Amino acid sequence: MAKAIFQRNQKVWVESVGAWAVVEKIVPIWAKGFDEPVRVTYDVGMGRDFQAHELKAEQDSAETVSDDGSRWRLLRAKNKWQTEDNCRHHPYPGSYPVVVTDLNDWGGWRVPGAEYDRDPAKIEHQARLIASAPRLLEACRRVVTMVDESPGEAPTEIVRLAEDIMKIEAYLKSVPAAETREADPAAHAAE
Repeated sequence: MAKAIFQRNQKVWVESVGAWAVVEKIVPIWAKGFDEPVRVTYDVGMGRDFQAHELKAEQDSAETVSDDGSRWRLLRAKNKWQTEDNCRHHPYPGSYPVVVTDLNDWGGWRVPGAEYDRDPAKIEHQARLIASAPRLLEACRRVVTMVDESPGEAPTEIVRLAEDIMKIEAYLKSVPAAETREADPAAHAAE
C-alpha cells in the first residue's frame, strides 16, 4: 500500500522541472478491494500530478549519515486519528514527524499522536534534534581532535568540554547487555 511521503503546504523541489513548488493537494489513487491507496501523487500547481520519486523535500538537505552508513532523516507521517481541521494548531496540520535511521525507512523514532497533540512544538524540536544527532556527534569529535592535536594551547573550558564529549561518547558506545554476553557467552546460551 502507498503512503503519502509529502504533506499539503510542504515545500518540495520538482526534479524534472528544476524548480521549487508547494504541495497543493495530495491525490490518492484507489483500487477496488483495497483499504488504502495503491499509489499517491502530488499536485504542486504545475499542470500535472507528480509521483514521490520526482520530488525532494526541502528537509532532505538536513539528511545526515550515521557511523553505520545509514541516513538519518526527518519524514512526515499522516495523522490517522485527526483531520487537518481538528489540528490547525499543529505546525504541519494533518501530519507528525518521524525520524528514520535506516536506509529502508525502518527504525527510528516516532511519537504517539496524543503526545504530539499535547505539545507539537516540543515534539518537532525533538525530531530535528534526533535527526541532527550524527552531525552533532561529528562536530563534538572535531572538538576532541582539536584539543588532542594541541593540548597545551587549548583553553581550559575547551579541554573540559572535550572531556565531557569523551564521556558522552563512551556512554554511547557502551551496551551493558552486549558486554555481559561477550564476557560469558555460555551464561546466556539458554536465552
